Amino acid sequence: MTGTITRLPDLGWMLRPLTEIPGVRHAVVVSEDGLRLGHASAENLSGPVASLSVADAESLSAACAAMTMTGRSTSALLFGRGAGTRQLMLETDQGFVLFTHAGVGAHLGVATDLDADVGLVAQQMQLLVAKIGAHLSSLPRDEAPAT
Repeated sequence: MTGTITRLPDLGWMLRPLTEIPGVRHAVVVSEDGLRLGHASAENLSGPVASLSVADAESLSAACAAMTMTGRSTSALLFGRGAGTRQLMLETDQGFVLFTHAGVGAHLGVATDLDADVGLVAQQMQLLVAKIGAHLSSLPRDEAPAT
């Protein structure tokens, strides 16, 4: 199957309210098929990943797509095909990564430190999606014209 990819504007600027929450390190918007739609990192970060480069954000986008598909498959297995996945959370030794549905064909991922208020982060993610979810959506790629 071939198709064309429509270049979307970088949506990273929309993520700034999330990266201003104490303990939030990075935020990324990804399409359902793993394309980076935008990313942002908090200011003045230190540590092994002080800011996400475009290449890092694209790798995170692919990982986010894989995790959300795994979540979707798991919920379908346990609750039936119509069961949707609203949020996923990954806890690591260094912090948390939260994923949520962010509109049609898009997901929002946020990485935090261990001391972040994860409840507040999840709430702010939902508020951001409710406020600007239409801008975070990603339509399916165009089909190639018939020859």
